[in-house]
Amino acid sequence: MSIAFEKSETHRNLLRAFAGESQARNRYTFAAGLAKKQNLQVIEQVFLFTADQERAHAKVFYNYLQSLSGQNIAIDGAYPIDLYPTTLEHLRAAQHNEYQEWEHDYAGFAKIAMEEGFAEIGKTFEMIAAVEKTHGDRFGRFADLVENDGLFRSEAGVKWMCLNCGQIIDSTLAPATCPICKHPQGFFIRLGMAPFQP
Repeated sequence: MSIAFEKSETHRNLLRAFAGESQARNRYTFAAGLAKKQNLQVIEQVFLFTADQERAHAKVFYNYLQSLSGQNIAIDGAYPIDLYPTTLEHLRAAQHNEYQEWEHDYAGFAKIAMEEGFAEIGKTFEMIAAVEKTHGDRFGRFADLVENDGLFRSEAGVKWMCLNCGQIIDSTLAPATCPICKHPQGFFIRLGMAPFQP
C-alpha cells in the first residue's frame, strides 16, 4: 500500500521520533551535569557523547519532514520524566529508554513506514534502532560498573586512559590524579571502552 506522505502515519512517527530524540538529548545533557557535580566526568562525557548522537538522529528524522515545512502537525506521544538524585539511576533510565526505542518504538515505526510505501524511511528507522540498542548497551555497561564499584577499579590489571590528556596507565585502579594533566580520577576510563564502546 502506498499513501500520500501528508496523510501517512509515517510523517507523524517521524515527528514523534524527532521529539523523542530531542528530549533524550536534553535529558542526557542534564544527566551529564549531575555526573559532573558527582565527580564522574567519564559518565558526564558518556552522556554528552550520546546526546550528540541523539541530536544527529533528530536531524535525520526532521529532514524527512521537509515537504511539510510551514505546517503544524498534531501528534500524541508518551515521553519519560527522568529526574533522579543519582547518576546510576540516570544510567539505568537511559538504558531502559534506549531499549524502548530499539525494540518497540522504532521497530514499529519502521514496519508502518514499509507498509505505507516509505521504504527509505523504514530502513532509516531500522538503522537508528540498531544504534539505540548500542546506546542502551553502553549505558547498561557503565551502570553495571558504577553499581559494582568497578568504574575506577578492576580485579585484574587494565589500561586506563585519561579523557583529558590521553595518558594511559596499566593498573587495577585508576589513579586518583592524572600524572600528566593533574585531572581527577573521574576522567579515567578503561582503554577498551574508549571512546565509549559497550
